[in-house]
Amino acid sequence: MESTVFERIRGGLLEKRQNLTDWLRATPAPTRQLRLGPADERAVRAHLHVLDTALEKTASKTLGLCRVCHDYIETDLLEMDYTACVCIDHLSVEEVRQLERELELSQVVQRALLPHRVPTIPGVDLAVFSRPAQIVGGDYFDFVQFRDGAHGLAIADVAGHGVAASLLMASLQTALRTLIPASDTPSDVAWQVNRFFCHNVHFTTFVTLFLARLDHTTGTLTYCNAGHNPPLIVRRAEGGRKPLAWLRPTGPAIGLVEEFQITAETSALGPGDTLLLYTDGVTEVVNPHEEEFGLERLAMLVGHNSEASAKALVRALRGALQEFTDGGPLTDDMTIVACKIDR
Repeated sequence: MESTVFERIRGGLLEKRQNLTDWLRATPAPTRQLRLGPADERAVRAHLHVLDTALEKTASKTLGLCRVCHDYIETDLLEMDYTACVCIDHLSVEEVRQLERELELSQVVQRALLPHRVPTIPGVDLAVFSRPAQIVGGDYFDFVQFRDGAHGLAIADVAGHGVAASLLMASLQTALRTLIPASDTPSDVAWQVNRFFCHNVHFTTFVTLFLARLDHTTGTLTYCNAGHNPPLIVRRAEGGRKPLAWLRPTGPAIGLVEEFQITAETSALGPGDTLLLYTDGVTEVVNPHEEEFGLERLAMLVGHNSEASAKALVRALRGALQEFTDGGPLTDDMTIVACKIDR
């Protein structure tokens, strides 16, 4: 197995372990017992031990060795289940069928969750691109109207992949589509989503979320950013300059802490301004020299294409990423939402 695969899997394992340890440290014991129960808490700590064992195996390059043929397990299978110890060729017929059923379920859930078309917003040009790195992924985007009719723009990244991430994404979609139409402010929705996840969804991962309320009549964007990659606003050129604005996090990711505090910020969008939402699969994609695409390249590309339509901007960014990676495969989910103000 290639060393880059080991490093990618090791990075995912380290992230999972960090999430678990951060959650255990940040959550008082009485709260953990209330949310998990003694048996589930023991299971969490047992999972930490499994993660540590897997990390040791990545260091010694023994993770993923098939116990039957002693060759390496297929990368796709191992990235879905790092505890796998038998390659696909040596799975029983029933195990293969179960794996196929899980993958089929994941694809169905993923397709049902994401919007099939972008909404029509007067004076606003929208375009979207989303692709998972594996069969299913953890990226999510949506468009839901607030109580007063203002348009909601949401983008989220559920840590992890596969069936578990898809089901967690389903919970997120249900929460957002229930709460947004009954609310006027993104920060209130984010606070309630975090409360819902902490009290009703027993999970040990997290979700980054950017949620905005766009009043297309005034161009006012009210937003909150729960630990998500900062969206980018490129202003209309003024004297040859195109001012940039990064919409930085205004609170922690969803599910990390029960004592959740998040604030709402506002930004005015005028004719010719461009808003770009994206997930970390865009900025953290690497080229053959192990260099990340990064925020600087992203800002330059959006600036150079800010006069183009939203669809053309998304197409240009996809082309730049393809060229940057020299046509290599995606190592993380990737979602782009471009919003151009035309009014």
